[in-house]
Amino acid sequence: MTTTIHSASLPPIDVKTFWQTLAERVSGMTIVTAHGDDGPAGPLGLSAARVTANPPTILVSVDQKTTALGAILSRRHFAVNYLPAGAEAVADAFSGKAGISGADRFIEGQWDTLVTGAPVFKKALGTFDCVVDDVIQRGDISIVIGIAVASRVDSSRPPLVFFRGAIRGDLGG
Repeated sequence: MTTTIHSASLPPIDVKTFWQTLAERVSGMTIVTAHGDDGPAGPLGLSAARVTANPPTILVSVDQKTTALGAILSRRHFAVNYLPAGAEAVADAFSGKAGISGADRFIEGQWDTLVTGAPVFKKALGTFDCVVDDVIQRGDISIVIGIAVASRVDSSRPPLVFFRGAIRGDLGG
């Protein structure tokens, strides 16, 4: 016998517990970028995932307060850049830790474009250049779903990851 549980019948876990549990998974560090009316924009992200391979579809979660969301929605494109070990300064610039905001974040590292005009980190392990297919609002984020129209891969370095609250280039514990 199967019991049906409705989400309204059970309270969610608290936010602190949610983040503590998520910290126990290794997440590749990504920068989600777009080129908007005010220039390049992009946040550091931990939520980029494959939706399906046919057609090649990626989703990213973007905070609704970030200027990058406006750029993504106005130009209908974005790029997902998977950061390599050694790109900690780039991650810090895009996370806000370095005190840099807006287009000034792109001073760190070298950037170019593929097809859509979204900024692409030249030393990324992998990059998907996407056109927006759909946007879903959920809480304080927008889930942006895109069709990959170009990609680039460089498997020569290990990844930069986020694990247990720290950015790591060594995959150490």
